Amino acid sequence: MTQHILVVEDETSIAEMLELNLELEGYKVTLVNNGKMALELANSLDRFQAVILDLMLPEVSGMEICRVFRQHSKIPILFLSAKGTTVDRIAGLKLGANDYLAKPFDLEELLLRINNLLLVQGISKTQEYFDIGGQRIYFGSYNVQNIQTGETTILSKREIELLDYFIQHKNEVVSRDSLLDSLWTGDQIPTGRTIDNYILNFRKLFEQDPKNPQYFHSIRGVGYKFTID
Repeated sequence: MTQHILVVEDETSIAEMLELNLELEGYKVTLVNNGKMALELANSLDRFQAVILDLMLPEVSGMEICRVFRQHSKIPILFLSAKGTTVDRIAGLKLGANDYLAKPFDLEELLLRINNLLLVQGISKTQEYFDIGGQRIYFGSYNVQNIQTGETTILSKREIELLDYFIQHKNEVVSRDSLLDSLWTGDQIPTGRTIDNYILNFRKLFEQDPKNPQYFHSIRGVGYKFTID
């Protein structure tokens, strides 16, 4: 299903640029250039998968829109604002925004942030759990439980995101670059060795014989492949 993004932005040039580039990425986009019009959508937010919200809007501020939206939905919200101080960012996040990006912004960074917000949302919505090698992954609680013994291992948010990415691309070869672009923002990019360490940990947890993996494979010179029926 095509993911639908609501863009609330009154600067025409920015709104049109966002619409064009989001559509090129495969998203459906609805543009709103007025705060009052945006509030009228509060009861129909289930049409959208994410909101890009300008802070300074005609009639109703982005802060007020965020507050009202949060009363109706847990939809991911990314603030865009010319106000980029720490105080402004904290104020936006306290209202329930998931992310905050100051203007002028890098387009690639914005697209990556939206992708990350949608990925996290997808973890909670696509499925409740997934089984690998006798272990059951519970996405909502970040737990992995041995189906036979009940022994539980708690994973980090990053590990859950990485597992979800592999599951969404099961039986496909994925490059390191695709993983980095999808899961890490520009100021957090790890080395390839970091991803290798995640794979080693997954093998210890899920594989019967970590040295001869059945599920998590390294493809020399390319990346990785998660294989499962």
